[in-house]
Amino acid sequence: MSGSHGRIARVGFRMADAFAYASGLAAAVGAALTLVASRIFDAPDEGRWIFLVAAGTFMIYNLDRLRDLERDRKTSPSRTAFVLRYRKWLYAGLVIVGSGFAAVLRSTPPRMIVLCLLIGVVGLFHRRIKERPALKATYVSVAWAGACVGLPWLASHFHPLGPWVAGVFLPSLAANLIASNLRDNEVMTIMPGEGGPNKRLWAARGFLLVAISCAAFGPAPMRALVWIPLTEGLVLMRFWPTERYGHLAVDGGLLIGALAAALHLARFA
Repeated sequence: MSGSHGRIARVGFRMADAFAYASGLAAAVGAALTLVASRIFDAPDEGRWIFLVAAGTFMIYNLDRLRDLERDRKTSPSRTAFVLRYRKWLYAGLVIVGSGFAAVLRSTPPRMIVLCLLIGVVGLFHRRIKERPALKATYVSVAWAGACVGLPWLASHFHPLGPWVAGVFLPSLAANLIASNLRDNEVMTIMPGEGGPNKRLWAARGFLLVAISCAAFGPAPMRALVWIPLTEGLVLMRFWPTERYGHLAVDGGLLIGALAAALHLARFA
């Protein structure tokens, strides 16, 4: 019986790894965060923004992983092996998802198109500037917030809760990226000096406290968003700088928190 359970667990981990390595997890995080922001703003056409963020995330992340195999081989060897093994399927996925993205974008209002293009430019140059981890944590979290918050916020015609939602999303995403850099074993400059990794982990937890404060002490609708930094904080309470923990737990914490926030909004809003 124990052998059967072990095989089931191994299959489950392989499926979860494939979902993360193919950028499905990142796309799901983007979709869930955009859903939450859309519900807070009562944004029209929320399915459009969810699709654009999920599809855009899938394309940007897979393009980066397909273009930067040598560097990723050092920081994420298991993911790189997956990308090399299934690169044809990933390219096919890029064509299919990219076609859908272009079709939806064509009927999108101009200001949202401009925002998508700006974020896309950041994604295309990510390979060149991600060697500076402090800068990486900043611009990637801003780009994520720009997509997940910016699109539904523009669609809602500048809902007054926009800055509050950004105040939860930005530090939560920054904490996630700091932890991801620790998992990648990159040399960071956010908190230099002795004991760097431990200090940087505490910096990530500090960002999450900022996000929790924005959710807890902001306007009433913000209470639901506390799940996002809370679940990420639980993941970072005990941190293992392994590839699997970084891909599944650190990113999964954001996904679970966003889904919990969406359920909270659906139940109590």
